[in-house]
Amino acid sequence: MIDQQKSPCGGCEHHNVSNLKKLGVNVDNIDYVVALTGNPNTGKSTVFNALTGLRQHTGNWPGKTVTKAEGGFSFNDKKYKLIDLPGTYSLLSTSHDEEVARNFILFGRPDVTVIIVDAGRLERNLNYVLQVLEITSNAVICLNLIDEAKRHKISVDERSLARDLGIPVVPTSARYGKGIPELIQTIHGVATRKIVCKPYRIKDIPRHINKAVEKLNKGLKRLYPNLLNSRWIAIRLLEGDKRIIDALRNNELVITD
Repeated sequence: MIDQQKSPCGGCEHHNVSNLKKLGVNVDNIDYVVALTGNPNTGKSTVFNALTGLRQHTGNWPGKTVTKAEGGFSFNDKKYKLIDLPGTYSLLSTSHDEEVARNFILFGRPDVTVIIVDAGRLERNLNYVLQVLEITSNAVICLNLIDEAKRHKISVDERSLARDLGIPVVPTSARYGKGIPELIQTIHGVATRKIVCKPYRIKDIPRHINKAVEKLNKGLKRLYPNLLNSRWIAIRLLEGDKRIIDALRNNELVITD
């Protein structure tokens, strides 16, 4: 769960965004990298534009033909580069968009991953949230489209959701700018480790599969003491994920700093 003593709600500096500056495409000499990810149609691009002041900016991924959007903002004398990943329903790497999103979160190791979800379709989006939390610990849920959810008489207890998932949850209505200051404060808190995330990880899997996962996980930890997310990697290896196999062979998943 989240370390409440390091929550951004406790200090008045976190409620002041007067030192916020939207940088647009000016993202040189950045301090932190933030990935924006989520299912399609959750308002991800609207959140991106609200944070950066951009309408749209695209570029090419290195070595890829797929496009991304990037921009930035400055807050509390720190510069943040935002990467708007392709909208996808899964991180199982069964499509090119899924591969791009997963590879950036896993291999790019952003300082913060913001998961955009639709407040009115939360149950549908949670599967993706849990997949992301298997890969990274430093995450924030942007509970977007709360205005539409309320219009359909849907309410979400964001405090309970944050407690159960172990990461901050920030309600927003990005198209109207609602919740964006709070989202920026929370991103800053997670990036600077003033907010400590302890994300929920799925453990309820069939016993025979869990036994194989644990056996492989122990072997991986012995061979690669600094391996990133060894249990998740063990699961992907058992499923024959070629990209993960290659990454392991090439030491792409070993933490070196």
